[in-house]
Amino acid sequence: MHTNPTYTSLVAVGDSFTEGMSDLLPDGSYRGWADLLAARMAERSPGFRYANLAVRGKLIGQIVDEQVDVAAAMGADVITLVGGLNDTLRPKCDMARVRDLLTQAVERLAPHCERLVLMRSPGRQGPVLERFRPRMEALFAIIDDLSERHGAVVVDLYGAKSLADPRMWDVDRLHLTADGHRRVAEAVWQSLGYQPEDPEWDAPVPPTPPPGWTARRTADVRFARQHLLPWIGRRLTGRSSGDGLPPKRPDLLPYEDPAR
Repeated sequence: MHTNPTYTSLVAVGDSFTEGMSDLLPDGSYRGWADLLAARMAERSPGFRYANLAVRGKLIGQIVDEQVDVAAAMGADVITLVGGLNDTLRPKCDMARVRDLLTQAVERLAPHCERLVLMRSPGRQGPVLERFRPRMEALFAIIDDLSERHGAVVVDLYGAKSLADPRMWDVDRLHLTADGHRRVAEAVWQSLGYQPEDPEWDAPVPPTPPPGWTARRTADVRFARQHLLPWIGRRLTGRSSGDGLPPKRPDLLPYEDPAR
């Protein structure tokens, strides 16, 4: 049911997915689904306020320690929480600890907003997804359980055929393209009760001729050199791509679209 609600504020909590990588703007910053969602909501509510506390690379423990209480104190109408997926991609992942930390996050956030939004994150088709699928689905089971107990909305991106398509993912194979982020914004928009602007956001992407063998191998080599090897290096040294970075938009302020 679509009710066209009027929310006056939004706070986004999470990691690189919510920060907006790899939806790159001309100035080198990232936009992403949360910014796109805020822009739409601001059009319906003059004076709409928006904060985005997300930082790339954050594990669920860091999100709980650094972002959750800050978000709860802002008292926004809508809070989105997406976290835990980075944990499932680590060689050693304690799913019981992930469950406990997600539970803490939801219990702290739910009483302080009108609508808490959780997500079943999208997964790119390919061998990486198959390797980590059991952990991801265990994470989503935790999210489903928490949503039922705390009245949160769950946006099912994992089941969207369009977002499983490799063409929706950037060359790093970890982050969505601009079109992918647009589709996520539409999914959250509809989950909040707004009238659809793209009713087919989750429909399969029309087929295109597959790249040839040479193009695929070139892409694989570029991916390994530019993204996979640095990612492995950070894991081995205990570093994160988000080390030292501040939250994307730390204060709950009136929203202005930087793309305009």
